[in-house]
Amino acid sequence: MKRSLVLAGGGMRVAWQAGVVRALAEEGLHFDHIDGTSGGILTAGMLLSGVPAEDMCRNWSGVNVKDFGSALPLGDYAKGPWSLPAIGDADGLLGKVFPALGIDDGEIRRRAALPGAVEGTFNVVEFTGKLCHAIDARDIDAGLMAAGMSLPIFLTPLRRDGKIWTDAVWVRDANVAEALRRGADEVWLVWCIGNTGYWGDGPLEQYVHMIEMSAMGALLADFEAAKAAGRDFILHVVRPENPLPLDPEFYLNRIDADTLIGMGYRDARSYLKDMTAEGLPKDASCTAMVEPPAGIRFTERFVGQDGGDGDGGDGGWAGDGDGPPDEEVRLTITVALPLDGSGAAARLTGFLDYAPFGPRIFLAGGRVDVRGDSVIYRASVRAGGAWHRLSLARVFHDDPGPDAWDDTRQARLTVGSLLDVPVTMGLADAAALIASVEPAGVHGPGGRAGVLATIAARGLREAFRRYG
Repeated sequence: MKRSLVLAGGGMRVAWQAGVVRALAEEGLHFDHIDGTSGGILTAGMLLSGVPAEDMCRNWSGVNVKDFGSALPLGDYAKGPWSLPAIGDADGLLGKVFPALGIDDGEIRRRAALPGAVEGTFNVVEFTGKLCHAIDARDIDAGLMAAGMSLPIFLTPLRRDGKIWTDAVWVRDANVAEALRRGADEVWLVWCIGNTGYWGDGPLEQYVHMIEMSAMGALLADFEAAKAAGRDFILHVVRPENPLPLDPEFYLNRIDADTLIGMGYRDARSYLKDMTAEGLPKDASCTAMVEPPAGIRFTERFVGQDGGDGDGGDGGWAGDGDGPPDEEVRLTITVALPLDGSGAAARLTGFLDYAPFGPRIFLAGGRVDVRGDSVIYRASVRAGGAWHRLSLARVFHDDPGPDAWDDTRQARLTVGSLLDVPVTMGLADAAALIASVEPAGVHGPGGRAGVLATIAARGLREAFRRYG
């Protein structure tokens, strides 16, 4: 059976796809063909450059999102808005983002020429002929890859040999047809473009809606063409439950790459847990999402020491009884907490950094339990080739006095029988928590202001109580 991985676009938010790829790699899924469109070119480029899934996640952590665009010559801006070629150009992609992610066009071509190599394609529109070209990995170069991500208005197109090359998003944002043309029997579509019934006001929201319509229209056309040709295949789709934050939130540091990667891992694990061998129906429902409830998103970081006593008790690592002494444990958790009284569940994502467990471990199946003043974050983590239950328990004490703030910063972290340690939120991390509070599930300045006013009036402790 031939299996294709089709990586849809999504701008800078495709950091989310690295978490998806990490989960798929842990499941041992092998792909015979990898296709990338728009932002998905970054993920395809890393995979076809030979970057392992764990390194993909690590590399994204080191990317400066400001490098996605670079300034044009001053003379271009002097022309005025009606003659401006674009807001910026692709030099930042070529000179900074690609190297930071480990994308190497020479290595892509070299690997593609090897016997039995994974096939690769990158979708770029040739504007002169209004055609989308699925350029083979044996023929791709960095300039064409960057052109495939050069969204009109934002980045200038590539002009080469009398032709103009640009982002394929207005023709298609995921090339399932190319996967089928190459003989795929099973297609794994990794989709991070929104697909809800929400229609927003303002130029940014409606520009995004245009992309959504174009992307979904082309995807549905691929399904219809396959059906008309009698071409059957199994479809699997990994997508977020709620639309991902838009690129401006990433650019303005309202969300970061690590959080997006954690979300991707969580979403992939959710699909893998519930998937069937028959896959999904080939219609609009396969990428459908729901609007999240109005609430807040915030990130908490806790640090502790394992103590090195190997007993799994107070500060002990119980993996094999001989864990290295005084290893640092770091847990980062991002919570989406509803405030609208709808009864919707809080959502949890995050990761654990602990050297004895190996590279960074991401959380799956997270949830938040609130009982009175007790708040417990629960999730599953994969360590040592097995799954373990993780919990972080803390108490928001009611007692008056100067110790109240310190009480809320103490917690207990357990990972199955492997780890049981006290952890603390440092003062710097507490300040970062406050700074990280962002409205979620709302649109426009008015909605944001309303959520911020609510949390300012109630405080985080009261928000948890009302949720519980």
